[in-house]
Amino acid sequence: MWIYILIIFFILLVGALAIIYHDTHSFVVRGYDITSNKVNRDYTFVLLSDLHGYIFGNNNDKLLAAIDKIRPDAVLCAGDMFTGHKIKGEIQYQAGLHVLTELAGRYPVYMGNGNHEHKIKAYTAEFGNLFDRYREALRKSGVIVLENDSINIADENIRVTGLDLSLDYFRKVVKREMDQGHVERCVGKSDKSRMQLLIAHNPQYFKEYAEWGADLTVSGHIHGGLIRLPLVGGVVSPTIALFPKYDGGKYEMDGKTMILSRGLGTHSIHVRMFNPGEVDVIHIHKV
Repeated sequence: MWIYILIIFFILLVGALAIIYHDTHSFVVRGYDITSNKVNRDYTFVLLSDLHGYIFGNNNDKLLAAIDKIRPDAVLCAGDMFTGHKIKGEIQYQAGLHVLTELAGRYPVYMGNGNHEHKIKAYTAEFGNLFDRYREALRKSGVIVLENDSINIADENIRVTGLDLSLDYFRKVVKREMDQGHVERCVGKSDKSRMQLLIAHNPQYFKEYAEWGADLTVSGHIHGGLIRLPLVGGVVSPTIALFPKYDGGKYEMDGKTMILSRGLGTHSIHVRMFNPGEVDVIHIHKV
């Protein structure tokens, strides 16, 4: 009897490890459709988030090829393209930099910071001017880095704003509450005459983003909950929250929309199960 139990356990274990390996080293493409009466025409964004230095194929050629196949009008990056921890004494930011600079040669690229970018920007005693050099390399390649700043997409009636939250808003376990008006103090008023798009890495504050006036918010950070269960969703977030309210996909509130990417890579806990990385495609349809 016990030998059969052990055999079944071994088969299940091997199967689980195979799924984890596959999902941690692969990605899928997911599409979302939203409508707007503010845009001048149909418009397609690709959304990338939480690469964390991962490499798919040779020098991320598989990732770049998947994006080229989509042929988007522009690319959005919701942050955490590298991990803010030193490996062999250095921050390994080259993979993320390569992806963004390659894409900037083909499409308009709009980037907002995640908590890992903000970490190396804030902790200059530990990281020196690394973030300044990283940002300068991005800008030289044509990437539009938005740190509590906005830009209008010419002729499309779309305004893109990047929200750069302080690390207090990425606390583990206990979420910091965001007071009314905080987003506006960071980035100014929303533009109600255009489709207002907000790049905001942390999805926990979707309510505050919607109240500020974001017609469309794009976020990351949660990694899809690492392990996804049928009918339940993501199990745990990087903030050590079990069964996070927002774990990935499309969310709506009072006529506003959030697209939450499950991200591409991992950090610290290198596990994805029933939760491969993803490239998100956002089709905005003019109505």
